[in-house]
Amino acid sequence: MRPPSLTTRRVAAVSVSLVLAAGAAACGPEDNDAKSSGGDSTPHKGGTLTVLNSNPQQDFDPARLYTSGGGNVPSLVFRTLTTRNRENGAAGAEVVPDLATDTGRPNKDATVWTYTLKAGLKYEDGTAITSADIKYGIERSFAPELSGGAPYLRDWLVGAADYQGPYKDKKGLAAIGTPDARTIVFHLNKPEGEFPFLATQTQFTPVPKAKDTGTKYEEHPVSSGPYKVVTNENDGEHLVLERNTYWSASTDAERKAYPDRIDVKSGLDSSVINQRLSASQGADTAAVTTDTNLGPAELAKVTGDKELASRVGTGHFGYTNYIAFNPTVKPFDNVKVRQAISYAIDRSSVVNAAGGSALAESATTFLPNQKSFGYEPYDLFPAGATGNAAKAKELLKQAGYPNGLTVTLTHSNAKDFETSPEIATAIQDALKKAGITVKLQGLEDNDYSDTIHSVKTEPGFFLAHWGADWPSGGPFLAPIFDGRQIVKDGANFNTGLLNDKSVNDEIDAINKLTDLDAAAKRWGALDKKIGEQALTVPLFHPVYKRLYGKDIKNVVISDWTGVLDISQVAVK
Repeated sequence: MRPPSLTTRRVAAVSVSLVLAAGAAACGPEDNDAKSSGGDSTPHKGGTLTVLNSNPQQDFDPARLYTSGGGNVPSLVFRTLTTRNRENGAAGAEVVPDLATDTGRPNKDATVWTYTLKAGLKYEDGTAITSADIKYGIERSFAPELSGGAPYLRDWLVGAADYQGPYKDKKGLAAIGTPDARTIVFHLNKPEGEFPFLATQTQFTPVPKAKDTGTKYEEHPVSSGPYKVVTNENDGEHLVLERNTYWSASTDAERKAYPDRIDVKSGLDSSVINQRLSASQGADTAAVTTDTNLGPAELAKVTGDKELASRVGTGHFGYTNYIAFNPTVKPFDNVKVRQAISYAIDRSSVVNAAGGSALAESATTFLPNQKSFGYEPYDLFPAGATGNAAKAKELLKQAGYPNGLTVTLTHSNAKDFETSPEIATAIQDALKKAGITVKLQGLEDNDYSDTIHSVKTEPGFFLAHWGADWPSGGPFLAPIFDGRQIVKDGANFNTGLLNDKSVNDEIDAINKLTDLDAAAKRWGALDKKIGEQALTVPLFHPVYKRLYGKDIKNVVISDWTGVLDISQVAVK
């Protein structure tokens, strides 16, 4: 998943820089009710909300978007069967009904899920939303020309593996039944207790077949949410949204839809965005960003200004930055070498390289430290705050390297404070104390991504990161550690090339559970079990701090997204 702009993943968390991670008691914004310059903090309807972003909202088609919880800007236009709970902190990590009356009704083994649509749902043109529209919306997401969305449905739905979408195969997917206009039934290949989370993805947005214009649909998708698209310039660089008069708050408990108009301006330099939000003049007094964080230098300036500090929202999201080992490459085939590096890590220096403790929290578990993921605190290779060089040397000696060794660490040259040179240098310095000489191999961002995600070229020792598609251990652990997800001729994310039957079987067993609290506990236990193999070294979870304008009210930041939810914002 990408980091915080909530647009997508699987290109392994690059720069929608989508999203984010938390402390044991993950917190919401520092000031949940932004105060206006006039002193009235009560949110009112009306006005224009300006969104200043770095990344354009490209591919504004529900089939092509890869979002978490429906995304931020997309969620204003596209409603789905379920959605994220729009609450601060941990409460926001829950899945709740959206178009559906509940979060889904599974059969006994969670291989069949049934949903009933709420009564009175309408598109922006006043026509009724039906179950057939949701079925069609899902089916068109299989069309090769509309690729880009989450891949789960192709794996989960019966008979969907080779389906090419309704443009080529008009019969559609038999795995999705619509016995009447308000009922939709999904038949799955295997038990999936977390199907309600998947149903938050924009692929579950209804699309009226008569209004489908294929690849041009993104220019004016038909709204099922509180806003409709009136302008889409330069492939999402400039979006203007206005009210969908047929949307009814009586069918939508989640979106507040306070502003009359939302003006999304993208393609801006991050420093410009933060300067404009800091100055907060003209239209920028009612401005926010959904993808641009404060950097270390900017945060230092903001912290020293009481007024600016009151306009910073702090968020956490399920996201971990880590060292990855390829155990097919020497000397990392020796578990004692991997353990030695785990002990040698100086997490204090790594956190400082990531921007300091205000922007990064040290990690000893692969799962983010939030309840919804099943976080179980453990530290299998205790390095303390600054590393345990003596223990590392002892293990190296046991591994046959009494005089130390020399290794190469691959990292990205992107200045992202995650997999960048600053982090690599901090690791290099720490391992030197343990007798490990680290040579740094910096790659340009695209080359880095291609190299580490190919089984054929994956290095033995490199920096990586992962974000969750929804707040659960499933989409966090399975892509990285399920041996059946190793991709030999494409983008592979199982960095340790782990194919452990006991791990695979436990993933299957947990996926059968529809009791998400019970599932969470088992994800936490599985995280610890996998951690014993020392295939990764968890380093830190990022913290997201973002400015907003003086007139912004009703700031809500959940642990699902870690970013300000613009469906809740008011500007008057």
